[in-house]
Parts: sequence; structure tokens; C-alpha cells
Amino acid sequence: MIEKIKKEVKKTMMGINSCHEWEHVERVCNLALRIGKIEKADLEILTLASLLHDIARKEEDDSNGKIDHAKKGTILAKEILKKHGFKVETIKNVCHCIETHRFKKDQKTLEAKILYDADKLDSLGAIGVGRIFSFSGSIGAKVHNKGVRVEKIKKYSEDDTAYFIYETKLKHLKMFTLEGKRMAKDRLSFMKEFFKRLDKEA
Repeated sequence: MIEKIKKEVKKTMMGINSCHEWEHVERVCNLALRIGKIEKADLEILTLASLLHDIARKEEDDSNGKIDHAKKGTILAKEILKKHGFKVETIKNVCHCIETHRFKKDQKTLEAKILYDADKLDSLGAIGVGRIFSFSGSIGAKVHNKGVRVEKIKKYSEDDTAYFIYETKLKHLKMFTLEGKRMAKDRLSFMKEFFKRLDKEA
């Protein structure tokens, strides 16, 4: 059943930008299972939620952020899980994880907290640097824009750079789990040094 869902997700994500491609989903799934085993979470819920968490991401990108991929993804995930015969309680728990994975709020279950941590960890460290440059490049943003006032920057504009994303979002991320916190500290240390060096060279 998991393999069938993987194929369906892969098909849905064809043509998506390289920041949120299938490999991102795989990394999030691996991170979620790593943390889930430590936290003694429900690994079936985590696997399903990880595989489906970005299923509506392409729709959000195509709409320049007007569609919330977490909310739309919850609807799509529910349809897929019902089609494959999963229990009502399983669907409810998976959908809660997907609906709350974007921001650190409203996570009522351990699995939702772990999916949040796993998804955000993939935004940090060396892989995080690569992903935010990939995203900013896909929307036509500059390579660097230190000095631009944050309140003047519009999302999906040429100033929506990797540096802007790091300064306004990534360096402020907080994790729920102990393992998530440990990994985030190490990855953020790398990013801090990277952007310090970028400033110097620019």
C-alpha cells in the first residue's frame, strides 16, 4: 500500500520546482522515522503523513502562494487514503499532521510535532542552503540582497532571496523534539557561517 501511495505522490509532484521535489519528501520521511523511533511514535502515521505532506505544493507555487499547500494537501491526502481503504482514525491523524506541518502551532499529536521537525530540518544545514537558493532562483530572485529592508520585500519577487528567507524565517525555527533540537542546532551553525561568508564575498 505504501508503494502505491509513493507512486501516486510522485506522479502528482511531476514538474514541481527542485526545492520541493520527490527527494525532499524522501528526506523528510527518513528524518521523521529517525525521530519517530526515538520518540516511540506511530511510524505508520508518520510514513503516510511524510509521503503526502507536500502533495499540493505545486499548486501553491503555481498560484504564487495564494493556495495554502497544507490545507489543500489535507483534502487531497484524505481522498487518497480513503481510496486505499485506510481506517477513519488513521486518515484523521495523518491529515492533522499535514494540515499543521507549516507553522509551529496547533500540533496536537506527537506525530504532527515530529513531521513539523522533520520538514523544517530539511530546510536547514547544507541541504537547506541548496534548497532555498533553488527556490529563490526558480522565482527569479537575486543571488543576494543584504541591506534591503525586510518590510519592503514582497514574496515571490526578485528580493525574495535565500538570504531573506534565512534571515526572516529559517534562523528563527524552533523544534519540538530533543533530537530535532540537536540536529537543528548543528545545521543552523553551518548556515550562520555560510551567510556570514556570503556577506563578506558580496
